[in-house]
Amino acid sequence: MTARQAMYLDDLNPAQRAAVEALDGPVLMLAGAGTGKTKALTARIVHLLRLSKARPNEILAVTFTNKAAREMKLRVGRMLGEVAEGMPWMGTFHSLSAKILRRHAELVGLKPNFTILDTDDQIRLLKQLIAAANIDEKRWPARLLASLIDGWKNRALTPDRVPAADASAFNNHGTELYEAYQERLKTLNATDFGDLLLHCVTIFQTHQDVLAQYQRWFRYILVDEYQDTNVAQYLWLRLLAQSHRNICCVGDDDQSIYGWRGAEVGNILRFEKDFPGAVVIRLEQNYRSTPHILAAASGVIAANQGRLGKTLWTKAQTGEKVRLIGHWDGEEEARWIGEEVEAIQRGTRGMDPVDLNGQAILVRASHQMRAFEDRFLTIGLPYRVIGGPRFYERAEIRDAMAYFRLAVSPEDDLAFERVVNLPKRGLGDKAQADIQRIARKSETSLLEGAREAVAHGVIGGKGSSQLRVFVEGVDRWHLVTRNPDYDHIRLAEQILEESGYTEMWQNDKTPEAPGRLDNLKELVKALEQFDNLQGFLEHVSLIMDNDTEEAAEKVTIMTLHAAKGLEFPVVFLPGWEDGLFPSQRSMDESGLKGLEEERRLAYVGITRAEELCTISFASNRRVYGQWQSQLPSRFIDELPSAHVEVLTPPGLYGGGFGAAASVGFGSNLEERVASADVYNSPGWKRLTERQASRGVAQPREARTMTIDAEAISPYILGDRVFHQKFGYGEIIGIEGDKLDIDFDKAGAKKIVARWVIPENQVDSIPF
Repeated sequence: MTARQAMYLDDLNPAQRAAVEALDGPVLMLAGAGTGKTKALTARIVHLLRLSKARPNEILAVTFTNKAAREMKLRVGRMLGEVAEGMPWMGTFHSLSAKILRRHAELVGLKPNFTILDTDDQIRLLKQLIAAANIDEKRWPARLLASLIDGWKNRALTPDRVPAADASAFNNHGTELYEAYQERLKTLNATDFGDLLLHCVTIFQTHQDVLAQYQRWFRYILVDEYQDTNVAQYLWLRLLAQSHRNICCVGDDDQSIYGWRGAEVGNILRFEKDFPGAVVIRLEQNYRSTPHILAAASGVIAANQGRLGKTLWTKAQTGEKVRLIGHWDGEEEARWIGEEVEAIQRGTRGMDPVDLNGQAILVRASHQMRAFEDRFLTIGLPYRVIGGPRFYERAEIRDAMAYFRLAVSPEDDLAFERVVNLPKRGLGDKAQADIQRIARKSETSLLEGAREAVAHGVIGGKGSSQLRVFVEGVDRWHLVTRNPDYDHIRLAEQILEESGYTEMWQNDKTPEAPGRLDNLKELVKALEQFDNLQGFLEHVSLIMDNDTEEAAEKVTIMTLHAAKGLEFPVVFLPGWEDGLFPSQRSMDESGLKGLEEERRLAYVGITRAEELCTISFASNRRVYGQWQSQLPSRFIDELPSAHVEVLTPPGLYGGGFGAAASVGFGSNLEERVASADVYNSPGWKRLTERQASRGVAQPREARTMTIDAEAISPYILGDRVFHQKFGYGEIIGIEGDKLDIDFDKAGAKKIVARWVIPENQVDSIPF
């Protein structure tokens, strides 16, 4: 190899070069965020080819996305000085598995021209099987079964291998339906995406001659994002590599954030046990972020126990410290971030200007986007939402808004058409066509047409009674709106409850349902800023008509999960509050494992920033229709104080975080609970002022603002109570109006009595 040919090695740092040159045997390239792993991985491929260690068709290079595969192919081509078309085995797990499976389809009962079903076809097929088994699809939806089957396939479980612990899945019919589904797929000569890997693993495990053939073909295996592999992908790779053991896996255990879709961080953690004698090379020199940003991220992730460990460093200038700021409420948080984005764009923030394309807001949950979208639309700040539709364009939001529109204007035929059979009311296409025919003949609205159809018995069966209830509901809601002093927030909650729309999503067991319910709660919260439903609907219509799609620059709003692999000069990380981030749902479902994945998500968020990172939290937010104190995220306690600049206004809290006493809250959860005061917030004051102006009695909490150590508690030892953040618990100690409560899931906490309600009153909580 000439000096000219080895130029691609000259651009590598010592760790990268060591990873490139360690060609034989198992290698784990432990690559931290922004350390140039793609550069090292592609250089390794080029090095194999330049040294003639392997021909292009003898290298198996696996990525997780088609985009990553294309990028790798382009980089290899540039380094080689030619187009890298001679590498047939470079692609995603699924594309490579499909190629292998077409060669050996008959070994799993398929023909080589099998069809790969998309999600819609898969759901349609499962619905047929559920109906054939006489199972109520409303209670046991096809999407839930699809999720279960996908989970089993991710774990490389064929129907006969599903463990006994899962036997009760899907009303005790899960494995039975899984087996029927697989048989039906064979009859159709089809697979789903999970089958592509599952069938390959099955072939490799049961046909040693086929496995040996591919082991000879793939002399070198390279894998990107190894921390995101599931069990099936892990087995697929291990089977192919167990002969020659020339496998190089690139990944970062600190960025494993997809456990909810089957990824197993344990795959990368046990690499050295799976491949004894493996060389582990740590890429720790970061080319993206400033030292302060890296130190903050390292401080947070160091609290995780399940990690291999590494320390990121950079030659970059020190830059600005990570900024931390608390706000009174979520609206103020969105307002402040909007002003900061504009100031940074203009260059009036004391740093070089950064255009909108270089700024991003990364949220933990999609419902957080609503406050930012509202604010940016109001001030005319162009933005893009990546990873999903804008808040008011989401299906569940449009459905709810259609209900609100009908309540305000019963003549709104478009709104009527959208929700008359949502949730299902037994009104098929024929029934709806009859309603439209009657309305046209009478020259009235569709609602009046429905009223006539019910009165004259045009609609029969269950649909008739359900349609009558729907019409009466719209009449009742509309009557409320005619009262100038009506409580529009309560009416919105009432509409969603009485229509059955909220219940529909509560009964939906698909993974998307909890997020949709969160979005509906956020929609109701948005109503606080308006005097009535009509004003809110008008506001939404106007802001959605304010089309900013042609703007050359846009600030990016996206979830932390969607941001992995991206980078921005300026990053805002809002909503760092316990229960929101880390997610209470994640901790409840997965315990310590869930908490550690949430912490890895925090690490990913911080390391997306190149120059400036701002973390923020709110003192309180409206939850389930009530203002609730928010506790700053425990991850904030883990930020190293030397690398953090605190911008929190004086007086928001009264303690400190970690080693920095100026943030203003206690160093443990109990201290923060005791010191937080939701009822001093502007949001709460606006709500109580609005209630007072309407003559509405203020809640007991709004009138009782002090903690009285001599007070007589309304509770006794042993009482069962409910707290909106910690859930159910039993009172084990009482001191004045402070209660020691042993919560079922959160453990022992000290809580002020006014923050809990008796367990038997939980059903009265709105929404």
